[in-house]
Amino acid sequence: MDDLDPNGAFHDEAPVGEDSVFSPRGLEAFTRKVTTTASHLVAPGPDGPGHPHYHNAMTEVHKHLRRPGIQRSMFSMARTTPTDLVRSKFSTSEIQYRALSYVPDEMLQHIPDGDNAYSLFQGFQASFPDLSDDTKKHRRRVSRGRRMIEDSPTPSDSPHHLHKLKKERSSMMHELEMLGIRKNMASSEIREIDIKITNLSGMRRIILERLAGLEQEEALLEHDVVDMEARIEDAQVLFEEAESIAAAAENSTKSYEDDLVTDQDADEFMSKSIYEKLPSVSSAPSKRKRKPFHRKSMPILHEHFDPGFNIREIKAHADSVTTLDFDVPFGTMVSAAMDDTVKVWDLNAGRCIGMLEGHTASVRTLQVEENILATGSMDATIRLWDLSKAHYDPQGGQFGKEDEDEDGMAFENPDDQPVDPPEGSMADCPLFSLESHMDEITALHFRGDYLVSGSADKTIRQWDLVKGRCIQTLDVMWAAAQASVSIGTGEGTWRQTTRPATKSADFVGALQVFESALACGTADGMVRLWDLRSGQVHRSLVGHTGPVTCLQFDDVHLVTGSLDRSIRIWDLRTGSIFDAFAYDNPVTSMMFDSRRIVSAAGEDVVKVYDKMESRQWDCGAGVMDVEGNRTPAIVERVRINDGYMIEGRRDGVVGVWAC
Repeated sequence: MDDLDPNGAFHDEAPVGEDSVFSPRGLEAFTRKVTTTASHLVAPGPDGPGHPHYHNAMTEVHKHLRRPGIQRSMFSMARTTPTDLVRSKFSTSEIQYRALSYVPDEMLQHIPDGDNAYSLFQGFQASFPDLSDDTKKHRRRVSRGRRMIEDSPTPSDSPHHLHKLKKERSSMMHELEMLGIRKNMASSEIREIDIKITNLSGMRRIILERLAGLEQEEALLEHDVVDMEARIEDAQVLFEEAESIAAAAENSTKSYEDDLVTDQDADEFMSKSIYEKLPSVSSAPSKRKRKPFHRKSMPILHEHFDPGFNIREIKAHADSVTTLDFDVPFGTMVSAAMDDTVKVWDLNAGRCIGMLEGHTASVRTLQVEENILATGSMDATIRLWDLSKAHYDPQGGQFGKEDEDEDGMAFENPDDQPVDPPEGSMADCPLFSLESHMDEITALHFRGDYLVSGSADKTIRQWDLVKGRCIQTLDVMWAAAQASVSIGTGEGTWRQTTRPATKSADFVGALQVFESALACGTADGMVRLWDLRSGQVHRSLVGHTGPVTCLQFDDVHLVTGSLDRSIRIWDLRTGSIFDAFAYDNPVTSMMFDSRRIVSAAGEDVVKVYDKMESRQWDCGAGVMDVEGNRTPAIVERVRINDGYMIEGRRDGVVGVWAC
């Protein structure tokens, strides 16, 4: 049965030729022999089975049937259906074509009615042939030559001229019809694309909600991990203290057995050795020092929002926001205002964690770095805080109310009234205070173990955060005078700005420190670069005509903002101006990240400069409420980190945006 394939198809072993049984000539001869034999068997006549012609015919039939190939072919033919017999004669490509072009009857019965006014043939006719540029040029040449031939003068009243005009009109009408069909096809494609875009937008929104839920679960799990690490640390401390107490008790027992009570000490209630061996108050279980909290994951949800998307609005204070800062996107934010409050916020939930108490006046400047917070106030003091010691449970457990069934703080309806932070939630956060300045603190910045602060007493102080004391004092006026004497020109002297002084102009408007390098912007419009190792001014950048209110630098550029309504970008390698931007109002706050420079310039929006695309655009509540009746307040402070921006306004509202 070698001629049977897996599908039971019949194959002729002999090649298709004149000698093959299935060739036309072979089939004709075989049929003639069989017909002759049947006629001899059936037809009456004198010739019986013994007639020589009958024997000759049967001999030929048996001769064919004795061939092994014919026997196998006939046997496989008997087992093969007519459909398989026909299919066996098709080539492989023809079988594949027939299989792919087959349409079930169910699909043919339920053909949807199209809303297109043109048929498929009209669509092909309108779009075919698609002429290439070479073909169009060739047709233009041919038509130009034909026009030259046909431009022979013909009488306007001749039938040929009338036939020519009708032909041109028919051609134009046909072309107009084809253009209408093409226009309808393009419109249909646009509608299909719009439907696909709508579907994709819905899918994107669903996935964004899923990502937000995953980041929420990630934040909660990370908080649980930190809490578990703290519990393990507590258990370790208790275990070590128990071992030390047990060892001390064992030593006191041995000492008691060795000491004998004499007659002189008989009146005493307990021997002195026992008093000496008792654990002192200082050796009692002490409050543990928690390790700094480092985030093990970073949120990425804001990266998928469109620029200018309003993530959240928080009614943070009852008065104008003076300063604010945050650590990471959807992390911890600290804000201060003229209402003399300093609040800590959970940006992921939009809830207040607690209030920091200790300053006796409004906080003018602050910085958040991981868990450490530094605040500078109008009471001339600087305070350090450890935010990791805050008692806050994002899942809803409040400090001091573990046994009560309270709703979650972090998952309440945003339309509800703000939830007051629990009492004493920030009681363990204060670290220490730095007191040396004689007037209000207007700027500060810390990095590592060193902090630099600027004050209205016209001095800059460098602090050692490990020892908690001032290690260097820089007098800005003295440095300006020394620069004037050494240079012999007026560039280094204290100069009066061309703009009138305002109450909001601080003597030290902004500063930033990196190792031994310090950049400081002052009220005379000068930007001075200090070397903290020598305490001398290394370079002065002259350009601003008003007090400098903000600055920030990286390894190549330094960006400054001033009340002269400009932002200037300086090249630190040459000390020259690299670029500058002018605004309609004074610049009160500025910050940049790897791509954007954001600034508050006396408007209800934040000015954003995209360094990659070299374009300016506005972001904030003023853009969203152009068509509304509500007028947002002026933006006073702005901070940005990895495209996640927060801005504080004069009415105490803090806005969170994707930038």
